[in-house]
Amino acid sequence: MRIWDCNWMQLEEYLSRDDRIVLPLGSTEQHAYLSLGTDSILAERVSVEAAEPLGVPVLPVLAYGLTPYFGAFPGSPTLRVETFLAVLRDLLDSLHGQGFNRVLLVNGHGGNAPGAALAAEWMAANPGGQALFHNWWNGPRTWAAVQSIDPESGHASWLESFPWTRLEGVEVPRDRKPMVDLAQLRGEDPPGVRRLLGDGSYGGVYSRSDDDWRRVWQTGVEEVREVLEHGWR
Repeated sequence: MRIWDCNWMQLEEYLSRDDRIVLPLGSTEQHAYLSLGTDSILAERVSVEAAEPLGVPVLPVLAYGLTPYFGAFPGSPTLRVETFLAVLRDLLDSLHGQGFNRVLLVNGHGGNAPGAALAAEWMAANPGGQALFHNWWNGPRTWAAVQSIDPESGHASWLESFPWTRLEGVEVPRDRKPMVDLAQLRGEDPPGVRRLLGDGSYGGVYSRSDDDWRRVWQTGVEEVREVLEHGWR
């Protein structure tokens, strides 16, 4: 359940019997022909679908993350690493202080990886709390499903093309784009990243069949639910 569909009294009643909550982490950044909100849309939706049968509340997605390399693409604002980690720490401290002792961070953006180290650091400093960091798209079973369908699955490819991230009236190329050289990409500044990527995709096909994306999505939802249900110590 989304906490925006609750009032504080309902959440207080929930806390009398459970202490779990989900915080989706996203980003606002270029995804070629897909929505600039792709990472945020997917992180929040997968969290809601995973948590719904368990009755666990889901916070609104943190829609800004770490994406300095996409700085030359309009609509891709980034936080500084220290800002992002400070925001996460503040949120964990605040939630813990209200009684949410188990926080699942469902991440939808690879650039937010430093948050995993912050979660571990926060738990070491707060023995009564737990913060789990989970990349929904590359959990073991979900990533295995992706690889079994198409091992060439990069940023802004079919892997992120769902009905909720596609834009009405925007047509995508039908050809397979060659995969970018990731080693070269990592050595570029933002203008160089844009030159290398062109439309913004890292490569692969831009869309696949409904059966393919549904398989990945369902596996991702189930894997988030498993972590939410059984991942705690």
